Amino acid sequence: MINGNITTVTHFIILGFPALKKLQLLLFFVGLAVYILTLGGHLIIITIVRIDQRLHTPMYFFLSNFSFLEIWYTSNIVPKMLEVLLDKDKTITYSGCITQLYFLITFGTAECFILAIMAYDRYLAICNPLRYPILMNNKVCLQLAVCSWAGAFIINIPPLISLCRLPFCGPNEINHFFCDAPPLLKLSCIKPHVAELCNFIVATSVIVSSFFLILISYILIIITVLKIPSSSGRQKAFSTCGSHLAVVTIFYGTLMFMYVRPTSNFSVDSVNFNKVISMFYTVIIPMLNPIIYCLRNKEVKDALQKAVRGKCMLLLSKSNTISGGIMN
Repeated sequence: MINGNITTVTHFIILGFPALKKLQLLLFFVGLAVYILTLGGHLIIITIVRIDQRLHTPMYFFLSNFSFLEIWYTSNIVPKMLEVLLDKDKTITYSGCITQLYFLITFGTAECFILAIMAYDRYLAICNPLRYPILMNNKVCLQLAVCSWAGAFIINIPPLISLCRLPFCGPNEINHFFCDAPPLLKLSCIKPHVAELCNFIVATSVIVSSFFLILISYILIIITVLKIPSSSGRQKAFSTCGSHLAVVTIFYGTLMFMYVRPTSNFSVDSVNFNKVISMFYTVIIPMLNPIIYCLRNKEVKDALQKAVRGKCMLLLSKSNTISGGIMN
């Protein structure tokens, strides 16, 4: 599209991993396998929480919310990445690129909020066990979840608006495997100082504030747990936090590295390194999270084993019924 003497970009080309051209087919199959495992793992958690009455608690309500978010979060990135790896269609429209970026930061923000709420939930359960059923009832849980989703969509509107005001009239190649803010801002025809600042302020405020709430919650939890006289009691209290703490450490470590810093001009090596870090928090970590919760959480493991045994018994019963019918 032409505006006077300025050509306005109507689509972008996602370069993906040009340095790994010969390995793109292998990367496609690995990425597809990881994506299937991610969807399967989170769907299992959502299903287990829904069907097992023992898991109808605030902690697992927020866990199923987190898994639902992870499904959308990774589905926003991986399908297009797989398409790029196959060299099928590396183009994405301007509106499609902006939409992908908005949902990326929105779902990421919602995950930060949910993880912070999960930490607060553990704090109430351990530090205020007598008042916990009142403080974290079903109505409060629903309100917190809705506020997390709504807040994530609202707080990311200013960065979206500042980005949409930028003109794109030059190169249209995004040196990444999805539409992320730093590589997209580099393609602007003007210096994107306002957009960079807005993006930095929102990202930093969300990540740091939610992480600070998690940190305070765990400090109070540790202080309370250390006062428990029996070692078995301390171990039981800590066991309910282990999975969440592992997810928080991995998730926030990569997010802080990527977004809690001003945008700058990176070298080619730095850009490739950023792609690796981005691969972790958009593809690998969403796959690891259900594994962490299933392996480190006894209640989830027991519920999963119970569901598997029930399914096996059902299949065996059907098989015996069919065999009996044939014999007769």
